[in-house]
Amino acid sequence: MNGILLMDKPAGWTSHDVVAKLRGILGERRIGHSGTLDPMATGLLVVFVGRATRAVSFSEAHEKCYTAHLRLGMVTDTQDITGTVLETHPVTVSRSELEAALVQFRGEIQQIPPMYSAIKVGGQKLYDVARRGGEVERKPRSITISQLECTGMAGEDYILEVTCSKGTYIRTLCHDIGQTLGCGGTLSALRRTRVGGYAVSEAHSMEELMSISRADAERLLLPLDSLFSEHTKIILAEKQEWLCRNGVDFQLDAADGTYRFYAPNGDFLMLAQVQNGRTSAIKRFF
Repeated sequence: MNGILLMDKPAGWTSHDVVAKLRGILGERRIGHSGTLDPMATGLLVVFVGRATRAVSFSEAHEKCYTAHLRLGMVTDTQDITGTVLETHPVTVSRSELEAALVQFRGEIQQIPPMYSAIKVGGQKLYDVARRGGEVERKPRSITISQLECTGMAGEDYILEVTCSKGTYIRTLCHDIGQTLGCGGTLSALRRTRVGGYAVSEAHSMEELMSISRADAERLLLPLDSLFSEHTKIILAEKQEWLCRNGVDFQLDAADGTYRFYAPNGDFLMLAQVQNGRTSAIKRFF
């Protein structure tokens, strides 16, 4: 069983919980995912099954889109509403003032990762240190936020639409916006809506997977090459296929760029670059 399964992660589940459950449903041990979602979050989890696990790193690098709820006037130790409240403040900020503050968070910015994260510093995961009441210095990391818009309100919370690079913490973004406004802020809800070319509207619920047969579940898998759909497809000749399968670079009459390579029978073989008429494998998938 090989392919990509789009899951709509329910609230209260860890990303690891989803993988563990799917191992039983699909009868496949080789399952991984790209881009961990916190237990409180819902939405798109891209799951890789069988040989497709070789491609996890490619999906991790994709842009991700979120719908986030920002609650102003509150600061917590986890930077979301699941944590312990550290501060509360009256909120006198208008929507126009919030929108003006968002400008400085667009584009390439520096973000300090939260203590409640799986990042390792000195061989220790930060959340382990935080749970013991400790705190360590964290270096800022460069991230890119290509979209950040306030689109409305949900009760007392502002709704933010965010498109961002790998490594972005949305709860830290909410915390930092609150600090800029002077009243504090925390993440009250989060839903991931897109990862690269995949949308949550295409995803399946855990209830659906638990209610169907293994054969029906397998039919929900997307082919691995769908991950690379932005690259042009090239079908190799038999001689070129033999060279490819034996790890040998070969000449190819194609413009410089990245391509999907297929065997004559349609099997997806590899993602590769062509430069000056010669192939160079990025990743083989056979």
